[in-house]
Amino acid sequence: MRIRRILAAVFATAALAGLGLTGAATATTATAATVGSVTPTSVTPGECTDNGGTIDRSTPVLPTCRGGMYDGQTVD
Repeated sequence: MRIRRILAAVFATAALAGLGLTGAATATTATAATVGSVTPTSVTPGECTDNGGTIDRSTPVLPTCRGGMYDGQTVD
């Protein structure tokens, strides 16, 4: 039921904006791709070390991943 409401809203927005269905589908796909590429705010110790980092435990609150793919992220 919720999906029908969302699709109706997308179609209505596209019609009102004059974009047509193709433009709305492209905009929805671009938004989904952007959301999927967000870097996590914290990583596990295994994720840090598996991706080339080391765990720095000298930080005051939480350990931090240094180096590698998740450089600067907190470690849970």
